Amino acid sequence: MVETNENKLPVGIQSFEKIRKGGYLYVDKTDIIWQLANRGKKHNYLNRPRRFGKSVLVDTLEAYFLGKKELFEGLKIMELETEWMKRPVIRLDMSCAGAEPDTLRSYLDITFDRLEKEYGITPKPTAQLADRFNAIIQTACTQTGHQVAILIDEYDSPLQHSWKTPHHEACTAIYKEVFAILKANDKYEKFVFITGITKFTQISLFSVLNNLSNISFEPGYAAICGITKEEVLLDFKPEINKLAEYEGWTYDEAVAQLTAYYDGYHFSRRNMVDVFNPFSLINALADSDLKNYWASSGATSLLPKFVDDMELKLGNFDPCTILRQTIETSDVTGGGAELFLYQSGYLTIKDYQMGVYILGFPNYEVRQALYETVLPALTLRGSGDVQSTQSSLFLALQLGNLPEAMKCLKALIADVPYSNKKLASMDMEERYRLILSTIFNAIGCQVEVEKMIATGRIDMVVGTTNFIYVLELKLTNNGGIDAATEQMRAKQYAEPFKADRRKVTALAIELDDMGKGLVEWKEVTSF
Repeated sequence: MVETNENKLPVGIQSFEKIRKGGYLYVDKTDIIWQLANRGKKHNYLNRPRRFGKSVLVDTLEAYFLGKKELFEGLKIMELETEWMKRPVIRLDMSCAGAEPDTLRSYLDITFDRLEKEYGITPKPTAQLADRFNAIIQTACTQTGHQVAILIDEYDSPLQHSWKTPHHEACTAIYKEVFAILKANDKYEKFVFITGITKFTQISLFSVLNNLSNISFEPGYAAICGITKEEVLLDFKPEINKLAEYEGWTYDEAVAQLTAYYDGYHFSRRNMVDVFNPFSLINALADSDLKNYWASSGATSLLPKFVDDMELKLGNFDPCTILRQTIETSDVTGGGAELFLYQSGYLTIKDYQMGVYILGFPNYEVRQALYETVLPALTLRGSGDVQSTQSSLFLALQLGNLPEAMKCLKALIADVPYSNKKLASMDMEERYRLILSTIFNAIGCQVEVEKMIATGRIDMVVGTTNFIYVLELKLTNNGGIDAATEQMRAKQYAEPFKADRRKVTALAIELDDMGKGLVEWKEVTSF
């Protein structure tokens, strides 16, 4: 019998008040939030991937500055805060502002109109958005006698979505006009907090607020968003036990699976605490199921805007390097693919050495999502055309059904190495390796390409739950299936995996040297 959930999980809830009043589980970050609000730095910026809890963080800060002490009862902040002063709060959620100048102006107009009514302001008919924002900040402070807290969530959303469209310049101009006011009103402001995913440094938030403190890489804030392993074990025991029972795992096995799927983010070279993606983790524990939640929420939609020919480059990013100066200060539009992939959550910090960050995929969920996203472009087919064959391939590999697996593989490769002109600069075997590894990664296998062992280099190792497939690829004009078989036997390619509990299957595969696909395959036995 599966035990009843002791926690109400806040799936899709971004309101701190609703979480607290509704009795939902809240992972207590209020000690870090108090430090942020009271550290003496007025203008602060935090960048984190989408669906990483930024909006709940902003909502919690709003409740704190509004002095809503009752919502914080029993939380760590109660031992730190003594005054609970109510301050005026101006909050903007730029994800509601669209991606065109008209929708951006409209959103700011509606928001400013509401604030003007709240403070009894009648703007002049000729007043521009910047004038109105200016009046709101000053009036809120003088009327209440308290400096204002200004919270700007997802500041980069209109800029990100308008990038590489005719609207981007006009959107940037509105930002420069409106947000220049923040610097001019310094004496009326208590605290300014800006969140985003990607960093556009050319707008006034960064060029005008030259004292803007970027806390994104600071060790004290490494876990301000997301959920640490320690917090998972402390707060989610009943849900982990339920998942374990459903899947026939031990508690520790369930933790290991959740870790492999959703953990692995690091945000500070000086505090490499492992952070789980909170959106995926909470959904997985609510459903008692390990699925790709983050990508299916639209996380990969902006990739083509910022990374060209992603299907060819994907293998180069895990691992890859980026200069400290670039990752910590550069504009996303000029920092290269690595910077965009880091800021948006596809890559994370793996290590840091002498001014250089080493980046890589954080976890299984992200790796699979990326490969699945690029597969249609690589195979020159629509995603709907390959889904059925992909799922059949995955099932066949899981069951060890080689004839069915090879039939699916043949269909997926077809004449892609010949037809995809973007591959023209690669030699033929390299093209096949790229296509095959992308297919296997996209369906969720563990893949190692050109794995070095004592006796040589294996073309590819593909792992599933119950099988390890050792693949040797040979072109027809390079000896084909016979040469592949002979090499596997001579170099004992299956030997290093014999200690693994999974069944080891060695496959010799012959590939057409003109790029027309898989010619023949053979299971190699008697090593």
